[in-house]
Amino acid sequence: MQEERRLVWRVARRWMEIGHDGRLPRRDEIDRCVMGEDWENCLLIAVQSPIEYSRFVSVGVNLAVALCPTDTLAGVLLSRLSRVVAARRGAMIEGGATLSGVGILYRATLLPLSEDGATIDHVLGAANYRSASAEEASTLEVTSRTHWLLESPIPS
Repeated sequence: MQEERRLVWRVARRWMEIGHDGRLPRRDEIDRCVMGEDWENCLLIAVQSPIEYSRFVSVGVNLAVALCPTDTLAGVLLSRLSRVVAARRGAMIEGGATLSGVGILYRATLLPLSEDGATIDHVLGAANYRSASAEEASTLEVTSRTHWLLESPIPS
């Protein structure tokens, strides 16, 4: 089998393999050893109630620069958190954003985790991005496309 070249699909596949028995993976099943080199492009969000109090608990070195004010890749991922938690399944997100004042195109995934199998307490994220070309930058607005993974493996 050929190795998947796209980071977000590799991370999503590992998440699905860990939860293969119809359950969401636990936080302790997701770490640097499981994700390998991809961990540098991953982040972990502790889900709080209300959702606006959720916070980053781990950020890979390649995403650390994304922890700037609101109009950033990290902000984009946080803005999708409530939808992922409500849907109780993973999402792939593609779109444009601003990182340190520069337009970027990104692909990301947000994947729920649950310690008890019912409550989503963390969300694993993975993202990669590149600078938008001049032509792409001129059309960059806050646009994104969300693709949902699997039906909810746990009851609502």
